[in-house]
Amino acid sequence: MASLSSVPDIPESSGESDKDQRIAELEAENRRLRDIRDALIVRVESGSAHKPEPYAAFEHSVILAEQVRERTEALNLTMEELKASNKALMRAREEAETSRQRLNDAIESIADGFVLFDHNHCLIQTNSRFRSYWRHAGVPVPAAGTPIDKVKSKALSSGLVVEEHSHEDAEGTVFLLSNGRWVQMTERPTREGGLVVLYSDITDVKNSEMARRIKALEESERWIRVVTDHVPALIAYVGADLTVQFCNKVYQAWYGQPGQSPLGMRLDEVHEPEFYQRLLPQILEVMDGHSVTFEFDETGVRGEQRYMLRSYVPNVDDNGEVVGFFVLIRDITDRRKTALALEQAYDNLEKRVRERTAALTGLNAQLRQEISERAAVEARLREAKLEAERANLSKTKFLAAVSHDLLQPLNAARLFTSALQEQSFGPRAEGLVRSVSTSLDDVENLLGTLVDISKLDAGVIKPDVTAFDLRDLLNNIAREFRQMALAEGLRLDFVPSSAVVQSDSQLLARILRNFLTNAIRYTGQGRILLGVRRRHDHVLLQVWDTGPGIPEDKLTEIFQEFKRIRPSGSQADKGLGLGLAIVDKISRMLGHEVSVASTEGKGSVFSVRVPLGQLQPSPAATTDIQKVEVDHGMSGARVWVIDNDLAICEGMKTLLEGWDCRVVTAVSLPDLDAKVDIASAPVDLILADYHLDNDENGVDAVAQINGRRSQPAPVLMITANYTNELKQHIRELGYLLMNKPVKPLKLRSVLYHVFSKLQNQV
Repeated sequence: MASLSSVPDIPESSGESDKDQRIAELEAENRRLRDIRDALIVRVESGSAHKPEPYAAFEHSVILAEQVRERTEALNLTMEELKASNKALMRAREEAETSRQRLNDAIESIADGFVLFDHNHCLIQTNSRFRSYWRHAGVPVPAAGTPIDKVKSKALSSGLVVEEHSHEDAEGTVFLLSNGRWVQMTERPTREGGLVVLYSDITDVKNSEMARRIKALEESERWIRVVTDHVPALIAYVGADLTVQFCNKVYQAWYGQPGQSPLGMRLDEVHEPEFYQRLLPQILEVMDGHSVTFEFDETGVRGEQRYMLRSYVPNVDDNGEVVGFFVLIRDITDRRKTALALEQAYDNLEKRVRERTAALTGLNAQLRQEISERAAVEARLREAKLEAERANLSKTKFLAAVSHDLLQPLNAARLFTSALQEQSFGPRAEGLVRSVSTSLDDVENLLGTLVDISKLDAGVIKPDVTAFDLRDLLNNIAREFRQMALAEGLRLDFVPSSAVVQSDSQLLARILRNFLTNAIRYTGQGRILLGVRRRHDHVLLQVWDTGPGIPEDKLTEIFQEFKRIRPSGSQADKGLGLGLAIVDKISRMLGHEVSVASTEGKGSVFSVRVPLGQLQPSPAATTDIQKVEVDHGMSGARVWVIDNDLAICEGMKTLLEGWDCRVVTAVSLPDLDAKVDIASAPVDLILADYHLDNDENGVDAVAQINGRRSQPAPVLMITANYTNELKQHIRELGYLLMNKPVKPLKLRSVLYHVFSKLQNQV
């Protein structure tokens, strides 16, 4: 820090030196003229000693008198010039003194500390504000002529400067002084090579900045607490001194004494001595910089015996020092009990197998085969045990993985009920069939929602982002939900749009369907509006309703899983509260912003922001079926159905035969080969399930079938696999694709589409 003391006045200007020199020359000239005058007078007076002639003497006197007069006039003029120069000099001195005083006043009037250095960077002048910094610290003010380096070193060594902060993007260096004030130093060079240094007091700015930071930290801590308090796990942060500096409500409820929080307490005060000694090795390890995960059984303050999985993660600062560690404790009592039960069951099974093996020793080959089968059962049980443990560790991934098996019986039931609905059984039976169909719809919606949320959490679903026209998507959705709205006594208005957007069409449609489903579910009367607002580089897809509205404090909560805001007096619905949670997950996956605005008593509007796109020319390819026009019948159409589930085969056969199709079903390729001549038998469509037994799949089976035929048959692939990789693979093969559970009306439209193309070709 450059610094500061009073110094001599500023030197006079070069103009004053020139005036002094001129005065000195004039005085020297004046003295010379006086010497000449005196010499002439002496000469005249001394000339009478020679006794010249009177006339000559008189003439000579006149000449001398004339010369004296001329010299005197010249001398008088010179004296006048000298007086004028003296007056100018006096005025210059007065002006210089006034300027010097004004400069001093100006420097003193500056609110900042001021320091002036010459071209050698030696101290020249300071103001009182700068000198006050030194006097307050009890340090002598640097004297005039002190180099800038010594001023800085003295400020640091004397304790005047407590802290120094500098940043390459900042205008100057910031200092914390011993008096608690913050100053910012800025330097400016002078034209003569000197340096002007200003010290601006920024204490108020620093305090305001600190207040903002504290407020931001408090707000951040509040949000962290809101989040952690709703997590079903014990969360805490322990400082380097082993004191609990943060904990959530679950941690406080488990370890806190009645009326006392564990915050601010040391771990040896929070836990019993014996339990703390058990934890100590892991605490020492995490304080050494290593993450630790271990299991302990323990007893809570209310006497509950639980089994806990603990994770300690070190918190390391910029210098690599451990300044504390994070604590995450999960209750795994139920998982532990399940594991012990499975282990006990396994031990009992092993014991029974040993006993039975000993009893069956010496029997025939059939009994040995039974023993082999039991060994296989044992291996499967071991595998089942491992699968159960893995599923218990990740229920979400488990649900996503078994979605095919979950949808199989539902798909079969859907096919059978659809076939029944096309039969005439009388009003009572038809009502029962419709009730079954409605119940299956509810089961399908609930199961589909659970599977979707699990697949989104497990990362199974990947977006397939392309540019597409909104026209068909919005038209189909409006047509689909207009009937649903009319059934509820509502009016659905729709504003079409032909904007081209960049998104995944199926996932975007899922967002809009969930918006419309909620709007119909919660709107008692009035109307619903589906429309699009164009913006500069994006569009807003919006769903408006005239429902009861949503309280402002619940606008964020509604996007959480299993959260439903039901107005007072309204009937309970069958939803799980996952619709908007799915919307939130899909929108995050796609990078589309979702927003909601609502007024209680008037209605709500849900919006999704989608970027505009540009269509790319591409060859026509077969994609997922959305909507096809029905132009021709299906009477006599020949369909081969391949599905490893007999119930699916029977249900599909019943449904298709009800549409006058001729159907051959098979559970595998060898089964189909035994029923028809694959190479030559006529067929109009192969309908195959993607998942078959023995790790086989429908794509390979269809490839073998068409490979043996001279003319490949059209293919409709049905699957519960929603991955983009499979979807793209089906597209590249030129097959049609439908996802389970199959909707009969959609299937019928697809078959009409396929068979009408075949008839046109003929």
